[in-house]
Amino acid sequence: MNPRQHCMDSLQRTPPSVFEAALWISVEHDAQVKPDETLELIAQLQRRISAALPLLPAAELAQPLLRQMATIGFQQDDVAQPKPQVALLNKVVERRRGQPLGLALIALELARRLEIPLEGVNFPGHFLLRVPGADHTLDPFGGRRLYPKDCRELLLRQFGPDMPLKAEHMRTATPQAMIQRLSRNLRHLHQINDDLLASLKDANRVLEIGQANTSDYLARASLYQTLECPQAERFDLEHALLLSDDPVQRIRLTQRLVQLPSGRAVH
Repeated sequence: MNPRQHCMDSLQRTPPSVFEAALWISVEHDAQVKPDETLELIAQLQRRISAALPLLPAAELAQPLLRQMATIGFQQDDVAQPKPQVALLNKVVERRRGQPLGLALIALELARRLEIPLEGVNFPGHFLLRVPGADHTLDPFGGRRLYPKDCRELLLRQFGPDMPLKAEHMRTATPQAMIQRLSRNLRHLHQINDDLLASLKDANRVLEIGQANTSDYLARASLYQTLECPQAERFDLEHALLLSDDPVQRIRLTQRLVQLPSGRAVH
């Protein structure tokens, strides 16, 4: 199987292996990446963190786990012009720096191995963690407890006052949703770093996982436009038009479609 097939196969296992699925994305972008080496690093981290955890019931160990990760150097990579390495999981493990989702995936894998209950929360702009049934979430960076007021402040800082906190923001993230979010992050990172073909790989993966939205089709259409592939661009714009509920956006998409060449081209 190729790396993409390995990634999808990892998601379809019972139970799914999100961490391995994410590692195969790294392989898809760099054939020199060896998943077994990263898994061995995780095993070493597991032993080190396990020895440092307090003697508490498993349900109370999620926050100590995140604190131990911070103690040994796992933290946010907040450079002004981020590189794909802040999201590629093998790099996050090696550098101990990354985006919230990358650190959360490592924490979830360690929690799984240590039998600590922990789940992902697909919060907008900043992926979060939660002990199932808890009245608060946890920040992947150090394990700070976040209550609804804190989550509202997160939204305010990142999106402004026009985005209220909704119940859907606090939903448990499925394995597919986590890998799709990782793919969206990488699509953006590769694009802003001018690696359009790598970005296109990520854009294709987003759609292959399923439940793509208007923005996903528009993002890939933008890549095809830059790569001068008008027929592929047309395909994605037509799908975005079908999915869009915004009247203004629908008018703009229709105008853009009219401006595209109608003939077939070979690329």
